[in-house]
Formats: sequence, C-alpha cells, structure tokens
Amino acid sequence: MEINKITENNMDIAVVSSDEILITDVQSALDFIATVQYQSDCNRILLQKSSLCEDFFNLRTGVAGEILQKFVNYDVKLAIVGDFSVYSSKSLRDFIYESNHGKDLFFLGNDKEAIQKLSFA
Repeated sequence: MEINKITENNMDIAVVSSDEILITDVQSALDFIATVQYQSDCNRILLQKSSLCEDFFNLRTGVAGEILQKFVNYDVKLAIVGDFSVYSSKSLRDFIYESNHGKDLFFLGNDKEAIQKLSFA
C-alpha cells in the first residue's frame, strides 16, 4: 500500500494506491483507517475500487454497510474511484446515488473528481 498526501482547497487528502485488496471486512477496514490516519494524518481518503473486495458491491452481504459505518464512526470521508457501471444492481446504483449526495462517502469515476469532492466535503 502506498499513501500520498495531497492538499486541495486547504484540505489534506490521503491518496491510497495498492495492487492488492485492502478492505475485505470490518477488521481490515479498521486497520486501514488506523494505518492511513497514522501515516498521513488525514481524515479524507481516496481509494481505488479495486482495493475493495467484490462482496462490498453486493449489498445483500451487508459488507458495505458494516465497513462504511466504521468510516462514519471515525469521521473519515472516503471517495472510492472506479467504473461502477459494471454492476447491474438497482439497489447498488441507488446507494451510490444517495452516497454521492451526502457528505461522507462518494463513488466517482476518476481521481480528479474524487479530490474535488473530498476537498469540499
């Protein structure tokens, strides 16, 4: 895992990249939050979709809800970047839509959009 810290609109954002899946369950999410905050001192994180397990995107598993609740509890704003059009689930599309209109979690198509969103969240 590589963490780069950037500043946009006077907000520090941790841009995390990895060739492996970083978050698979609640414990790995907590470890991820702690590591990123310790290494970057940021509470805004940009993460690639490929760093999340596929169960995250199947809302019936409950994985996304459990994991995302930890980000909210620890006051960490998260932007997940990737192509979400590969998922046909209406409930997932609705979840993404609602998240993008909130203030804590965003699903965006590229890093530039994610940095913009996180810098004003």
